[in-house]
Amino acid sequence: MTEMNRDTLENPSGIGEVQIANEVVSTIAGISAAEVEGVDSMAGGLTNELAGRFGVKNLSKGVKVEVQDDSAIVDLAINMKYGYNIPRTCAQVQDKVSQAINSMTGLTVTQVNVRIAGVALEKE
Repeated sequence: MTEMNRDTLENPSGIGEVQIANEVVSTIAGISAAEVEGVDSMAGGLTNELAGRFGVKNLSKGVKVEVQDDSAIVDLAINMKYGYNIPRTCAQVQDKVSQAINSMTGLTVTQVNVRIAGVALEKE
């Protein structure tokens, strides 16, 4: 069973509680980071790389999320495309990930830490 990041979200209807799994927050972070121009892919460990070769898609690859109360800390490992400005691209990743998580879950993102794991050259 996937760990839930918080017990109860603000639910205006009052009918019941809403829970969001940490995996959902990780997936949101991974997808939004991969959409930034200059990001080639998310960097994952050996397990993620092997799973990808067998057709298993892990959208939270290279993402670690720590949630406490109503705030989140996100750690991302990305592969950059060659020729892009690393500080500018990382700032765009931080903004996009923070906004996506906040708008979709209501969590306040206090940190988005980006680690450049590699640089991908253009494929010919």
